[in-house]
Amino acid sequence: MSTLATDGQAEPLVVRSREIPDPGDLLALLPATPDAVAWVHGGDGLVGWGRAATFNPDGGDRFDGADDWWAGIVDSAVVRDEPGLPGSGLVAFGSFTFADAPGSTLVVPEVVVGRRDGRSWVTTIGRSLSPSPALSPSTPESPAGSRFVDDATRRSTWSDTVDRAVRRIQSGDLDKVVLARSVEAEFDAPLDVRSPLGRLAAGYPSCWTFHVDGFFGSTPEMLVRLQGGLVTSRVLAGTIRRTGDDARDLGLAASLARSSKDLEEHEYAVRSVADALAPHCTGMNVPESPFVLHLPNVMHLATDVTGVLSEDAGVLSLVASLHPSAAVGGTPTAEAVRLIAEIEDLDRGRYAGPVGWIGASGDGEWGIGLRSAQLCADGRTARMYAGCGIVADSSPADELAEADAKLIPVRDALR
Repeated sequence: MSTLATDGQAEPLVVRSREIPDPGDLLALLPATPDAVAWVHGGDGLVGWGRAATFNPDGGDRFDGADDWWAGIVDSAVVRDEPGLPGSGLVAFGSFTFADAPGSTLVVPEVVVGRRDGRSWVTTIGRSLSPSPALSPSTPESPAGSRFVDDATRRSTWSDTVDRAVRRIQSGDLDKVVLARSVEAEFDAPLDVRSPLGRLAAGYPSCWTFHVDGFFGSTPEMLVRLQGGLVTSRVLAGTIRRTGDDARDLGLAASLARSSKDLEEHEYAVRSVADALAPHCTGMNVPESPFVLHLPNVMHLATDVTGVLSEDAGVLSLVASLHPSAAVGGTPTAEAVRLIAEIEDLDRGRYAGPVGWIGASGDGEWGIGLRSAQLCADGRTARMYAGCGIVADSSPADELAEADAKLIPVRDALR
């Protein structure tokens, strides 16, 4: 059942976007408020604050419910969009749970600041026309007294879970399952989430750094982008940790590109995305071989799947078709998700769920909520997540090492 949460007023939203001089670091403009939202990649993107409207869907129809709510908001809104760029005008930021559980949200901010291809703008959204706010950067407080909870018993238990999954795969129940683990970070004072956001964006500029309703991180995986009828999805599956030695890392990248285990895992993920997009697209391009994506801490096998939208649909309908992909669930998807619920013993919340933004035209960008953490209600605890794709020849020790590598970006950002 989907539920609506707004300020209770029936008046349409009044939206105006104005072009402005370059405001500098977008994340530095965020105020110290829990309603701040962010989607930044390579210095460009969107940040916002305030709540002009919110929607909290849940259940198996959460994507359809969100799509219907957004269509109603767009139909009634009065919009003056002077820049006319992707992300200007009326936008909503969102984050969805991995499973059919409460916790998903769409937020229409009161203020949005964006930058794309050298052009910048500010958008105001409310029940009446508002003046553009004064924009000034600020410096967040660094995390205070960070401690990480990840003892030997917890690590051993997760390795045992991986071993159970391998046995199920070897018995023929399924081909692949993605298992996640969590580590808590504790602080002496409430966390100012702007601090880890800034560190993540600076350290991982090729990833998409995000924040919605306490869920934050820097994901390397674009679930789907829809822009002007062009659909793009970046698939990552197959990972190896970097050493910091360039010559050795080149050798590791070559071994990753030849690894039968990693290539098998990657093939499942690409096939799942291509099959999900095919009913919506024409002229699809699915490369035969992946490339190696180099990030500061790890390297991934990566494939960019593209297509041309063949129907009048918005990005949320594509999100609904794609989630969960084999990259975060497994293959076959239904069996893998059932196994996750059976043996993982973890409430993923919005980890590995879609996170991103949608515009009035239905275009938008949605990543997968990886390399991420959820800030708890007290502000003094953040739960970090990482997951690994398990196939028939997976080694529990190797998967644990891979999960540790995937925790590094957020862990370092919270020190």
